[in-house]
Amino acid sequence: MPEVNRNGVLAGQVAVITGASRGIGEAIAKRYAMEGAKVVVSARSVAPEDHFLPGSINETVQAIQDAGGEALAVKADLAQPDERHNLVTAAEGAYGAVDILVNNAAVTWFMPVERFAEKRFRVMMDVQVWAPFELAQLCLPSMLERGGGWILNISSHAAIHPKAAAPGGSGGTVYGMCKAALERFTTGLAQEVHGKGVGVNVISPGLVATPGVVHHKLINEANKDRVTPVEHMAEACLRLCHGDASAINGRIDYADQVIKEFDLQPADLI
Repeated sequence: MPEVNRNGVLAGQVAVITGASRGIGEAIAKRYAMEGAKVVVSARSVAPEDHFLPGSINETVQAIQDAGGEALAVKADLAQPDERHNLVTAAEGAYGAVDILVNNAAVTWFMPVERFAEKRFRVMMDVQVWAPFELAQLCLPSMLERGGGWILNISSHAAIHPKAAAPGGSGGTVYGMCKAALERFTTGLAQEVHGKGVGVNVISPGLVATPGVVHHKLINEANKDRVTPVEHMAEACLRLCHGDASAINGRIDYADQVIKEFDLQPADLI
């Protein structure tokens, strides 16, 4: 049975994970807690009834606490400035300075450019680009002062440029824009903090059957054989947030590549 190791590789570390009510964010939070991290999870879904998809941050926290780990749920709509600031303030108030920031939260609409509303465009940019940028700004000073810390941004294969002549297109242009911007932010910040003890990386999960992916019908007959377990993503994200930050910095990674490179054995989750 999976369990919490209070003396694991993240022992005593404070980790903030956004979008942790379900799916990849929930898995990352559980895996970090299993390695001894004090985990602060955020999302808009606090209780099960808050969203039509299954999962909530209260449930994520309960699972971690039931296994003997430490976790705190903080409601945060990352499109709202005050809630972004409150997330970091709440984390610091409960556990101290943030050691690990995982920017996983996303809100997405899939539709063609000619029909994409400005309001939705701005919300997507706020949540997936500006929020990671500002949360990094809020956490970086203490990381740099202490000479250590990790920022991990969750991207997608959608950041890769599509072939214009290829048929199809699923209305994912704005989503791809957000993820491409997130990747460029990651490498730029990694260059800025190089040699200062802080590692900044970005990782894409591949195709994982999260509730959101299933809802958007992103798994089909053509790609169903490429679906990978969420445990693989969680294990890869763990590996990119401990060790020598000067050696693990500025990486644009994919979960399967990290699993292979470091010869990882994904753990079952609590």
